[in-house]
Amino acid sequence: MLLIYSQIMPTTETIYSGRLRTESTHLASGSILITDAPLDNYGKGEAFSPTDLLATSLGCCMLTLMGITANKNNFNIDGTRITITKIMESNPRRVSEVHLNFDMPEIEYTDEEKRKIYSAAVNCPVAKSLHPDINQVVHFNYKK
Repeated sequence: MLLIYSQIMPTTETIYSGRLRTESTHLASGSILITDAPLDNYGKGEAFSPTDLLATSLGCCMLTLMGITANKNNFNIDGTRITITKIMESNPRRVSEVHLNFDMPEIEYTDEEKRKIYSAAVNCPVAKSLHPDINQVVHFNYKK
């Protein structure tokens, strides 16, 4: 499908406010997001870094697709928690790995539901948009 830019609405507006900080406004909602450079790269580390957002975006996208799948298939993932660990490489400086550790609620999921949860996560749009050199390590902890 060919999209013409003039028909696409901008998503965000970002301003560099100095001292390695940006402020982005989500144009549809007005929500504001601030980023800082991390401590290990000349920053204050007082907010998410851009690479933190990349890793967090991956986890949020996975959770969102898992929720859509759960809703469509009449099961529940409410209360699922994810711990995300971003691993940086130094030369060149880039995200090399993202570890995503899901703690599922105390629900007895069937093997089919677990398969659907996993498939939704690893096939989310952000996961599919990241370069294949970024290793995505996904682990699910089921309590029952």
